Amino acid sequence: MESILNTIKKMLDVDVGCTHFDENIINHINTALMVLTQIGVGPEKGFSIRDAAAKWSDFLSDMSKLEGVKTYIYLRVKPLFDPTSSSAISGAMKNVADELEWRMNINAEEVADAADVLASLAEEIGIVDDDYDDYYDDYYDDP
Repeated sequence: MESILNTIKKMLDVDVGCTHFDENIINHINTALMVLTQIGVGPEKGFSIRDAAAKWSDFLSDMSKLEGVKTYIYLRVKPLFDPTSSSAISGAMKNVADELEWRMNINAEEVADAADVLASLAEEIGIVDDDYDDYYDDYYDDP
């Protein structure tokens, strides 16, 4: 899996081998990651990067959202790192980032709601986590 920093650097047209701007780019990436955490994307306790060692799989367990997350982070980093002089372009980039943020937030809320429903159903029928694990092991173990 590719490095978060290197992916965003490529999207910004910054050579991966050039480290002069890494501190600024990392700061902007971490700001976008903080927002994603607040809307329910990524680890609950938050996530930040320090260098090119952090991989996308360290941040996301559900890779189906990866391309949207990459685009979102790029759209949030680009205007801070390399602002465009065109208000039309910056407005369009902001609109796309806002829409991605909204969509990821809705998706995170739906997943959280589904988890809550499953937990309450399990509680209603008297299944606790340990019981479920035992049931799962018994059911799926080879005879």
